[in-house]
Amino acid sequence: MLMEYVLTSAEMKASDTAAIEEYGIGALVLMERAALQTVSVILDRYGTDIYVGVMAGSGNNGGDGIAVARILREQGIRAEINMIGEQSKLSPEAAVQLETARKLNIPIHYGVEHTLYDVIVDAIFGIGITRNIEGKYRKAVEAVNASRAKVVAVDIPSGVHTDDGSIMGCAVKADITVTFAYRKLGLMLYPGASCAGEVVCAPIGIPGAVTANKRSGVVTFTDWKKDLHFPARSRSGNKGTFGKVLLVAGSRNMGGACYLSALSAFRTGAGMVRIFTAAQNREGLLKKLPEAIVDTYDDNADPGITPEESAALLSGLEWADIVAVGPGISMSAKAKAILETLLSQCCQPMVVDADALNLLSQDEALLRLFAYGSRRSDSDVIFTPHLGEFARLMQCPVSEIRRDMIASCKAFTRKYDVALVCKDARTLVARRGKLTYLNSSGNDGMATAGSGDVLTGIIAGLLAQGYSGFEAAVMGTYAHGLAGDFARHKTSAYYIMAQDIIKALGDIEKE
Repeated sequence: MLMEYVLTSAEMKASDTAAIEEYGIGALVLMERAALQTVSVILDRYGTDIYVGVMAGSGNNGGDGIAVARILREQGIRAEINMIGEQSKLSPEAAVQLETARKLNIPIHYGVEHTLYDVIVDAIFGIGITRNIEGKYRKAVEAVNASRAKVVAVDIPSGVHTDDGSIMGCAVKADITVTFAYRKLGLMLYPGASCAGEVVCAPIGIPGAVTANKRSGVVTFTDWKKDLHFPARSRSGNKGTFGKVLLVAGSRNMGGACYLSALSAFRTGAGMVRIFTAAQNREGLLKKLPEAIVDTYDDNADPGITPEESAALLSGLEWADIVAVGPGISMSAKAKAILETLLSQCCQPMVVDADALNLLSQDEALLRLFAYGSRRSDSDVIFTPHLGEFARLMQCPVSEIRRDMIASCKAFTRKYDVALVCKDARTLVARRGKLTYLNSSGNDGMATAGSGDVLTGIIAGLLAQGYSGFEAAVMGTYAHGLAGDFARHKTSAYYIMAQDIIKALGDIEKE
């Protein structure tokens, strides 16, 4: 899987330094290339009949912006500079750019002269910001946001923290962000991502070898037509060839959860799906999904399962190639007995979701079954918690995880032998010894009942067809988000239901 690296501020600065000091690519050369890429995006999106105002700070980000104004003027476009940064604190490169602009008689205002522009170029602060924006800088940011101009941010919107996407007091809300060489974490993590607008990642000539040993190992997909891969289909295959999924899901009031997961597994290409669910769900499932095999248990107040129910569950387990457990099974004593029975015998690759994760979080002995060196087989296991479920597994508040989701996910996978899909506005997939995947697909319309059940089914379907646990987790997460994006494109974020995500799987597979 070919992915793009996503860098922190320190990693990007190290790459710049290495390009300059080790490879002899001058800082002004990199600055000129960054400015040229920004100008190219501005002209492509907004044409030449525009009035452009550059808001420039005193660092190299400001130098990029000053160079943008000069290049635009050279192409006959009305452009001027608003110097926000302190003259005494200009970086050497920004000072050179400003002196060149003076010699060329480019209009320079000290402070924000006005915001009556067609396009504003935000070059106040770059990736190095470490403290809240205050004083005249805050006023400049607020003036940009209050304007009617289109806003193009240079590298990252001013005020967005590069490493975690937090807002440093205030932040520019850009229509487009032109970032250089590599995407930055702050452009993908919320709330920073909501300030970035469309992100264009532009090369500026930093050799790939420069970053080889200077990155945290966070990657993403950005071009779905190139990046999305489902397992190859054998023309001579049969329903057994494409995998048999046992789905343990759905208590008496949650029949929809097992239906959505099962349908998603089928729609992702699994050959057969067998469902172990509450007896109350049987009739509805057979009507809506006659392709599935349905075994049942009596969802009552009994704390255990009967020999007959256990036999049916273990028969399905013996039949299956992979197992998915958790959607809608509830937190009852019966559900826990089913989970304990399943885990005592299961050696197949497994997806663990929803209530199964909540039950594990309440029973340390069960959770320890997934610790390194403790499981009775080395089969792939995927946990798919949302942030609340993950917090329960970690035994800490959600707020603590939000402070550094990447570190939290890595800490969990150092202890437990699983691929972790931590679901949030930006979903992370982590596995010990693997790069951490930061998902870029999906939208707020997918925050709807059943969306997680669909993801479980998609991952299970990919596992059934031979993907490793980490591959299935990454590609399933990406495909799930893409399907949500297709569904939103057809209608709107307000309209999407979980079933619309499943329907859109067919659209992305055709494309």
